[in-house]
Amino acid sequence: MKNGKRPDPNMVHPIMGYDKEIYVKPTITNPNILVGDFTYIADAEFERHVTHFYPWSRDKLIIGKFCQIAAGTEFVMNDANHQMNAVSTFPFYTLEGWDMEPPAPSDMPFKGDTVIGNDVWIGQNAVILPGVRIGDGAIIGANSVVGSDVDPYTIVVGNPAKVLRKRFDDELIDLMLRFKWWDRGIDEINALIPLLTCSDLEKVRIELKKHLVCHGTAQTSPLLRRFTTKSHGLF
Repeated sequence: MKNGKRPDPNMVHPIMGYDKEIYVKPTITNPNILVGDFTYIADAEFERHVTHFYPWSRDKLIIGKFCQIAAGTEFVMNDANHQMNAVSTFPFYTLEGWDMEPPAPSDMPFKGDTVIGNDVWIGQNAVILPGVRIGDGAIIGANSVVGSDVDPYTIVVGNPAKVLRKRFDDELIDLMLRFKWWDRGIDEINALIPLLTCSDLEKVRIELKKHLVCHGTAQTSPLLRRFTTKSHGLF
């Protein structure tokens, strides 16, 4: 463990002496926000980045593990929407003095929960609109406005966000989605860091295949044995 310390998903400040980056999960107070271990944001507070989210809101914000959320990111929830099936979108019912009852739920746009996968990198000042689903390993470019779903291991940029490219070929994406490194224990992830940060994708592909073939055995996998030694040539 680095500096003799073990990673702790329940600590708020993972960088000693720096309070402008936090692990999100231990700071959550809203029961409709669910965040996985080790997801962080480059800010001292998270929930102010989730807007139009009220005690009566029907949707949830669900974020996986090991996500990296840059400063200025905004998650816009469904109650930002106005009635769109009438001739005026003005929300009279929310303001004092106007004689209007709240519209029926069926009259309001509702796109469901917003779901962010694992190991997703969201760039600075990105806006995630209601009901969007972003797959594992995706990258959201800075200043992007994401209004539609993003496939796993895909890079999107712009307003509205469009696909720039896939990060890997389909085979490697499938291997990563089956491997699910983020669901493993801290010790195993620590041992896997040389693999997870290896830029030789063919070596990564080979080792993932070997691991998945022997997955489920009680013994330590060849992948872990190989990637915990400096002799493998990846250091």
